[in-house]
Amino acid sequence: MELKDVLYKVPIRGVAGATSVIINDLQLDSRKVKPGAAFIAVKGAAADGHLFIEKAIENGAAVVVCEEWPEQRNEAVIYVQVENSAAAAGYMACNFYGRPSEKVKLVGVTGTNGKTTIATLLYKLFTRLGYKTGLLSTVENRIGEEIVPATHTTPDAISLNYLLKRMAEEGCAYVFMETSSHAIHQHRVTGLTYAGGLFSNITHDHLDYHKTFDEYIRVKKAFFDSLPAGAFAISNADDKRGMVMLQNTNAKKYYYSLKTLADFKGKILDNSLSGLQMTVNDIEVHFRLIGEFNAYNLLAVYGAAVCMGEDKQEVLTALSELTGAEGRFDYLVSVNDKVIAIVDYAHTPDALLNVLATIKKLRKGFEQIITVVGCGGDRDKTKRPVMATVACEHSDRVIFTSDNPRSEAPEQIIRDMEDGLAPAYRRKYISITDRREAIKTALSLAQKEDIVLVAGKGHEKYQEIKGVRSHFDDKEEVVEFFKLLNK
Repeated sequence: MELKDVLYKVPIRGVAGATSVIINDLQLDSRKVKPGAAFIAVKGAAADGHLFIEKAIENGAAVVVCEEWPEQRNEAVIYVQVENSAAAAGYMACNFYGRPSEKVKLVGVTGTNGKTTIATLLYKLFTRLGYKTGLLSTVENRIGEEIVPATHTTPDAISLNYLLKRMAEEGCAYVFMETSSHAIHQHRVTGLTYAGGLFSNITHDHLDYHKTFDEYIRVKKAFFDSLPAGAFAISNADDKRGMVMLQNTNAKKYYYSLKTLADFKGKILDNSLSGLQMTVNDIEVHFRLIGEFNAYNLLAVYGAAVCMGEDKQEVLTALSELTGAEGRFDYLVSVNDKVIAIVDYAHTPDALLNVLATIKKLRKGFEQIITVVGCGGDRDKTKRPVMATVACEHSDRVIFTSDNPRSEAPEQIIRDMEDGLAPAYRRKYISITDRREAIKTALSLAQKEDIVLVAGKGHEKYQEIKGVRSHFDDKEEVVEFFKLLNK
């Protein structure tokens, strides 16, 4: 493809060389550059691509896209100076792969909690309604039934457009995508054409990255601000920022709610381990999912399906048969003692509170709630004492343990959790650094019909300690210890 066609819509400051050159690939990583490729030098959080321009040229880059001219230029290479390399990568990837997002109906899901469940439910729903469907999520990417492993909540712009191209070529009519605040801020989704967007909720998260809560809100809102007039935008009317998210969008606005009048209004009639009994716009339905937070997720999914022209009754019938995403309120019941173990991805204070509030509503009154919880390393440290407080406030016993410590010392992360605790909670918890041992201890402490929550990792099948990833699956550990302890 000619460079000038790949550069369509890219804000350009200057060009050195002819834009009629043919390029055969786009790369953000200089190590992956092959002869005839365009290398885009992006200033990332971890590294600045401008430092690797020479390496890219050595590997055969025909074109270099950059924000700053290199001190020395190679006459055989075409240089394009742009305002923002990350945004340029978004537009260039869209163009290079034939603007694939225009060939499917792409729906983005954003918010702090619920993104994975909403995107997964939409994928399952539209598959059940007879469409070939694509999914881009934290847990996995899917092209129809084919699973493509996920490495980020939202892939980089080039990988993302390549995946969308594959989805379009293989006949996907709809694609449902988690759209993280990092992806919006880093322009990974720049240039995409959305059929619609959904907002779940917003709570304090990723402040290590965004620095302030206002900035985090601004980034999320920017997604809705960029939606075209022909798209739909659906927001949670019960979230404090639900209205703010849509105030400047050109898309058609819709709201869902459990508490107030809305386009998609729900009411919980019963919430138990057998599922949710609800009315949705006055139609009574039983869902297999559990908890108030899932009632919100179901309303968002129902709203999106209706906005895309699906029959309301068919949608509710199909939704009533679906299960949620892996590692989201996944529960197991032991054979002998009927101990309930719940594995959940809850890794923010709000998500943890939601899960524990749901558990409280499910218990009959006498069961202990035992929570195993940790905090991720190299992430927002301000969350740690808050997570610890939420766990202690809403559980009978708590075990602090490792999550993914990454480059940090697990013991320090646990100390950070302990430091913020009120003295009244000191007797409630113990700290066990080894996560396997922590899960075993929690299940050992559990008496007949007690509830054990293992929080923080959910679908993740690994633990990252000092930069090394090892296999670790909370659900596997629970199953093993249920057998070992004869529960």
